[in-house]
Amino acid sequence: MHDPSGKIAARIAAIAVHLPETILDNETLSRDFPIWQADQIEVKLGIRERRIAGADETAGDLAVAAAEKLFASGAIERDQIDFLLVCTQTPDHAIPGVACIVQDRIGLSKRTGALDVALGCSGYVYCLSLAAGLIAAGAARRILLITTDTYSKIIHTGDRSVRPLFGDGATASLIEGDLETRSHIGPFVFGTDGSGARHLILEAGGTRLPRSEDTARLREDASGVVRSADTLSMNGPAILAFTNREVPSSFDALLAKAEWSRDGIDRVIAHQANKFVLDTLAKKLGIPAALLPHRFAETGNTVSSTIPIALAALHEEGSLKRGEKIVLLGFGVGLSWAGAALTW
Repeated sequence: MHDPSGKIAARIAAIAVHLPETILDNETLSRDFPIWQADQIEVKLGIRERRIAGADETAGDLAVAAAEKLFASGAIERDQIDFLLVCTQTPDHAIPGVACIVQDRIGLSKRTGALDVALGCSGYVYCLSLAAGLIAAGAARRILLITTDTYSKIIHTGDRSVRPLFGDGATASLIEGDLETRSHIGPFVFGTDGSGARHLILEAGGTRLPRSEDTARLREDASGVVRSADTLSMNGPAILAFTNREVPSSFDALLAKAEWSRDGIDRVIAHQANKFVLDTLAKKLGIPAALLPHRFAETGNTVSSTIPIALAALHEEGSLKRGEKIVLLGFGVGLSWAGAALTW
């Protein structure tokens, strides 16, 4: 059956995941921060370990490795890709964009479009909308969507507030156009509140505040957290309050737009921040906790990669069934959020 609009439909055809080799486990963190016990970290956050990029390993390197895994799976040949989207907030260089570098490194055609998207936790959903839009417009037919970040490189090792949360990783998703079915991706809802940008920020390193001896100076706050302006700063309570305030109404708006009922959805895959955030969110959304899976125990919060990592894990476990109605919810740095209706 053709899409009633006459447009080419879009679907997620395959997902590959790549994680760095180095593991940061809770035992190591408890040695670095005696105030934390290893079992307490897992109980509160639901995270046992995170993967950490090597000293010379960049987001671009992880992106290339994820793409090569996708090609090795047989899902697509590299010469069939006609557009590349790379979502990252830790690019190899300020200029040029990492998508252009990755295009060359993985041997895509010079006729391939390549674009960076500088979003974090909402990035996968935003990029799905871009991919679906390119396909619907006839601008592309087979899109390689890569998410990749190395947050460990912008976190101070003495910052016990964020170091236990984040891990590094990358995913490569194949988004294909299909003339034979209705669109499997969308509709979408979006939201932005830039007034909260300061709550999750890397202050130095851009043109607003170039790095200097002063920005590198370590500071310890009243709670004993150590960081500098050169490293990531997060106001956890403010981010949690934003999530609880904005995501439930966005969820309701998406269900209305998709004409789905709460009882009719099979699964909600939210940004895999940590156990505490997702347990709280399930209550705020008014859904059983079983509908909101957790797949971050061995990866931590991998920023824009958390949703595709969860999708890939569920698919490999065989728990995703054809035709399932899935809600995707991304939220975080920006402040930015987005939701998508997805039919598997």
